[in-house]
Amino acid sequence: MTPEVLTADNTAVLLVDHQIGLFTGVRDLGTDELAHNVAALAASATRLGLPVIATTTAADSMWGPLVPELVAALPHGHPVIDRGTVNAWDDERVRRAVEATGRRNLVIAGVSLEVCAALPALAAVRNGLNAYVAVDASGTFSRTKRETGLLRLAQAGVVVADYSALMVEILADNAAPHAGEVYGALDMPFAKLVGGLSAAIRSR
Repeated sequence: MTPEVLTADNTAVLLVDHQIGLFTGVRDLGTDELAHNVAALAASATRLGLPVIATTTAADSMWGPLVPELVAALPHGHPVIDRGTVNAWDDERVRRAVEATGRRNLVIAGVSLEVCAALPALAAVRNGLNAYVAVDASGTFSRTKRETGLLRLAQAGVVVADYSALMVEILADNAAPHAGEVYGALDMPFAKLVGGLSAAIRSR
């Protein structure tokens, strides 16, 4: 993979299995932090105009619905693809949804990191896309799983980053009319500072 500049025209987001049942097992970061981060990723991506594909697995049986923070961050009535496959990429509906965006860069987050985020990222790379995993919007069940998952991603050429860095790269211009909304959606202390500054600049 040759990394390129991420833009609002060439990037889509895939959110995999941020479900209540799976969150109960997350141990590599706090579940409140994880819920905050994935909701902020979804909200900022929406404000940037990025296509967001959300998927669950066995929502009616094993793992339950999406966490409420993510539901609230997505546009009202946003579709969620519920599937049975371990690898989201193996579900034709998910694959078609990604392909339909026409975007060659795919930002992925999932629970668990080494399966739900990593497996579709690896598949995306094999299919000619550039894959970026938002590590702090993904979680897993032990430190070992986190470390080995990150190693596997790096070995396969998947870019690992934090969610706000990816979204700020796509924003690109702090003086853009929607910059304040994007920084507000990121919901980070630095984002609030920069968002206030950009609003002040525009008001001059």
